[in-house]
Amino acid sequence: MIRAKARYGLGQILRHRLHGFRGVVFDVDAVFSESEAWWLAIPEEARPSKEQPFYHLLAENATSYYVAYVSEQNLELDETGAPMDHPQIDEYFADWRDGSYLPSQRRAH
Repeated sequence: MIRAKARYGLGQILRHRLHGFRGVVFDVDAVFSESEAWWLAIPEEARPSKEQPFYHLLAENATSYYVAYVSEQNLELDETGAPMDHPQIDEYFADWRDGSYLPSQRRAH
């Protein structure tokens, strides 16, 4: 199995390249770690390689808050500089500083 180096880290705010939603990274898998059924549910023409980092995001769009699991190839840095409004931010992060969140000590691994 290939071990990929993650481009992004905990607390960074990212934007989905295709769907435009924003999310803050709260966990990273070096390679795909979801179920095979989850992966096969993605349309084949849009299905990313499993051999890359995948990010757990506290995500938000104009109408909702949710948790997303996204391949690195579908993410880019969010350039707005704006904090997130996600209601679970305080469960994972202690503070907002210089455009990203600082992980909470109580959630650190």
